[in-house]
Amino acid sequence: MVKGPGFYSDIGKKARDLLYKDYQNDHKFTVTTLTSSGVAITSTGIKKGEVFLADVATQLKNKNITTDVKVDTNSNVRTTITIDEPAPGLKAIFSFIIPDQRSGKAELQYQHECAGISTSMGLTANPIVNFSGVVGNNLVAVGTDISFDTASGNFTKYNAGLNFIHSDLIASLTLNDKGDTLSASYYHSVSPLTNTAVGAELSHSFSSNENSLTIGTQHALDPLTFVKARVNNYGKASALIQHDLNPRTRVTISGEVDTRAIEKSAKVGLALALKP
Repeated sequence: MVKGPGFYSDIGKKARDLLYKDYQNDHKFTVTTLTSSGVAITSTGIKKGEVFLADVATQLKNKNITTDVKVDTNSNVRTTITIDEPAPGLKAIFSFIIPDQRSGKAELQYQHECAGISTSMGLTANPIVNFSGVVGNNLVAVGTDISFDTASGNFTKYNAGLNFIHSDLIASLTLNDKGDTLSASYYHSVSPLTNTAVGAELSHSFSSNENSLTIGTQHALDPLTFVKARVNNYGKASALIQHDLNPRTRVTISGEVDTRAIEKSAKVGLALALKP
């Protein structure tokens, strides 16, 4: 895929990943196996309090076509078929969920040196149509994300965003929730050798006149151990440590504590991933 501004979902992604990715308060277990025919099978179990959720996903790649099928404990079967580059820079994605007859969706993605476009449409009589586009280059990008419900004739979503990249700094500004939420995020790579970085996100809600601020950092202690920490203006502090026991086994332990109610029990999450 050619280099360029990426897609709308890439605006602010670096900061979001630093601040929120891999943090959890549940217990998660994932096992991935690879058959001799090239089929990848991933089994996932998550314990949320007293509720246990599980799913089994298979992935088959044949030339430029990837088929993903996932079955969960609610007897839902999610199928996604991805056709990579039927034409230069183009990707086609078809997805549906059984037994939900209204879940079918077709999506086209196109990436160019100066633009990234993604459009999708529900495969129903009165579908929801989504369009997102970004124009720019590797340094500056501006884009929008819009959804239109043909049944009601209303826009269900309209967002806008700006991304600025300079050397080791990424700054983003987004207007979401139909213009109600303004968010600014910041990501700074301090040391690529140790994967050390700092980031922050500030959001303002015009309807409630409330502000939220989250600040975080990450650092690799060694090639096998990675740590992250964050804190927000509501007094909630979180941290995680991720360690590769071997090339096929990764353990992630995360915790969260409310500094304004320190007497309450801290929330602890555990994730174990076994890879082929």
